[in-house]
Amino acid sequence: MAKITEGQKTVFEDKLFSKYPDVKTSGVVSRKQLLEIREEMGNQFHPLWLMATAVGRGLYAIPGGSMTSPLAEPANDSPTPKQSKHKAEAVSVDFTNTESLIPKIDANYVPFGNYKDLEQIVVSKQFYPAYVSGPTGNGKSTSIEQICAKHRRPLIRINLNSQTDEDQLVGTKTLIDGNVEIVEGPVVIAMRLGIPLLLDEIDAGSANALLCLQPILEGKPFYYKLKNEMIYPALGFNMFATANTKGKGSDDGRYIGTNVLNEAFLERFAVTFNQEYPDAKVEMKIVMNLMKSYGCVDEKFADTMVKWADAIRRTFDSGGVDETITTRRLIHIVRAFSIFKNQKKAIELCTNRFDDATRLAFVDLFDKVSSGEVAVEETPASQVIDNEIPF
Repeated sequence: MAKITEGQKTVFEDKLFSKYPDVKTSGVVSRKQLLEIREEMGNQFHPLWLMATAVGRGLYAIPGGSMTSPLAEPANDSPTPKQSKHKAEAVSVDFTNTESLIPKIDANYVPFGNYKDLEQIVVSKQFYPAYVSGPTGNGKSTSIEQICAKHRRPLIRINLNSQTDEDQLVGTKTLIDGNVEIVEGPVVIAMRLGIPLLLDEIDAGSANALLCLQPILEGKPFYYKLKNEMIYPALGFNMFATANTKGKGSDDGRYIGTNVLNEAFLERFAVTFNQEYPDAKVEMKIVMNLMKSYGCVDEKFADTMVKWADAIRRTFDSGGVDETITTRRLIHIVRAFSIFKNQKKAIELCTNRFDDATRLAFVDLFDKVSSGEVAVEETPASQVIDNEIPF
């Protein structure tokens, strides 16, 4: 594109101020006004010099006007427009460099559950969609991330919600600098690069929106209508889905916002894994790893937490209590303990999310397990949390 001359700039501004005299007095011009003048001049160039400072959505302050004059001499500690632009570019994802998509290894992670099976799928590089279901806070998504980290496989992870639509998944048309461009979505990018795609909280997505993924879940070429192109998935592309339900909704209301998914959509996942909480041995290792990492090692406290969580889960499974303690909740407690250096405070702060009756019962049980007043391994689940049971 030819360089814009000062004469062309002057002609453009004269037309703008003539057609919209309020622009000169207010010092603010809209994108729509700029595009209209650009069209009148034959779309020869784009008025980027008039879009140096955005003051709102689709609104720009004209250089030298009342809106931009305070910015003529910025304070020494204020970033220049060039610096701000560089900062934005630094945090953007470069999809041409797949190294940047490799998850970081978590030194505290302990493999358990379906880890080995999921690892075999990832290592095989075969297209074999897998659905991982289980209660919250038990490492479903983390396991897939850490498998990719271990084998230095790039991974794209997206979190779904009720507002996620086809445009956000496969791509959309958008206006960039006055030009209509196609921005490809994460699904299409993963297909082209041949890397795994993690659809997190898939049961929170809209059943209708997710139907656009059905042909992709079959591993067949995908007709990309935005570009009138057939996309053949590269070797290594796969789709993993994690969810708290199996796409049938949440009957007890614990996972509000989850949806009943289309049966034909669910049928396209080759396998479904049930992920439970880790056993006591594994969970003890997770807690101890974290304590070492945060410099707050206390083996007795860790042992008490693991036994306490196990007792509560058994009680929850038998219907004796409406809440449970997740592995993620134990991680929160370890971090609170590393900050406040107080076991009781860490337990109380991290159980405050529950209603008062449940919180008091949980804290009371922890005190009894800690003091040895109750041996939870020998106590029936139905009697672990029961104020009428003498401990």
